[in-house]
Amino acid sequence: MISFNVPPMVGTELDYITQAVHNHKISGDGEFTKKASQWLKEKTKTEKVLLTTSCTHALEMAALLCHIQPGDEVIMPSFTFVSTADAFALRGAKIVFVDIRPDTMNIDENLIEAAVTERTKVIVPVHYAGVSCEMDTIMKIASKYHLKVVEDAAQGMMSSYKGKALGTIGDYGCYSFHETKNYSMGEGGALLLSKPEDIEEAEIIREKGTNRSKFFRGQVDKYTWVAAGSSYLPSEINVAYLWAQLLEAEKINENRMQSWNRYYQSLLPLSQAGLIELPVVPKDCIHNAHMFYLKAKDLEERDALIRYLKENGIIAVFHYIPLHTSSAGKQYGRFYGEDVYTTKESERLLRLPMYYGLKEEDQNKVVNTIKKFYHF
Repeated sequence: MISFNVPPMVGTELDYITQAVHNHKISGDGEFTKKASQWLKEKTKTEKVLLTTSCTHALEMAALLCHIQPGDEVIMPSFTFVSTADAFALRGAKIVFVDIRPDTMNIDENLIEAAVTERTKVIVPVHYAGVSCEMDTIMKIASKYHLKVVEDAAQGMMSSYKGKALGTIGDYGCYSFHETKNYSMGEGGALLLSKPEDIEEAEIIREKGTNRSKFFRGQVDKYTWVAAGSSYLPSEINVAYLWAQLLEAEKINENRMQSWNRYYQSLLPLSQAGLIELPVVPKDCIHNAHMFYLKAKDLEERDALIRYLKENGIIAVFHYIPLHTSSAGKQYGRFYGEDVYTTKESERLLRLPMYYGLKEEDQNKVVNTIKKFYHF
């Protein structure tokens, strides 16, 4: 059986976990968290990186930093994971969904401005498959209407837009280190801060509403409760697992790119024959090979292909069910304009096995099985 995903592991993770245990420091913000945070800060060239227990929690922190109040509106695509919306719905916001582009599956930047009202506070672009949204346009709209921009870059580490790391273009960026991501700590995430003036408030929110970070830097002689917050610190054991992969980040990225390019070139003849559609990466974007997907003709053909692959020992999956079609989506949000592409394109999309260390022979089997399905 060819799995859809295998969590990344470079081989030294257990050594670093053991080191964390022997250091007698397995709760949050130990040496591994400091090293990983600094590595990410330097890699992304942003002001501050705070590791979190998940990308969901990074998004929740971003919502708090945006000072979302009940009745505020937040614009985002419906084709995304529930956490994107949950983070703002928890603060009482109304989610305003707009349609996506059919080429990248990202929010259609040309539809955002019309959805802005006097209650709009935030735009949340989601960089699907590690391919950037059209951020120049989005940032211009945000500037024009004095809106915050929270980048959901859960899938975007090592990707960039016009030379800037995803997650560093807007006010806040959110990464995921879930087991399905290119770099993993099991469950985990990171909040990227672009502006120095946000750092102290973010640290307080992350440290249960206390000024504990200032205390450890010697800026106050004792720490106390100063604002509302929560506990968003990941365990050192988790971060030790991640640290091993950050040290091999380029190697992992190159391996995934090889697999992505192999899929693309092998399936290109089917695309040229009009049987499937392949991913599109705009010229200003460098992606990270987070996933490889194809689009079938329609929902019926997509589901038949998934069944056929499974019958042949290959696990392939569909992706998000558009949030605006869900019961919670109807309760907490509304769709602005017409759903031209969100539902139709999501029903055609199929994700192929994609992970660090994917064997070439396994990829060849996947490709050949797809070709057999299409009698190609």
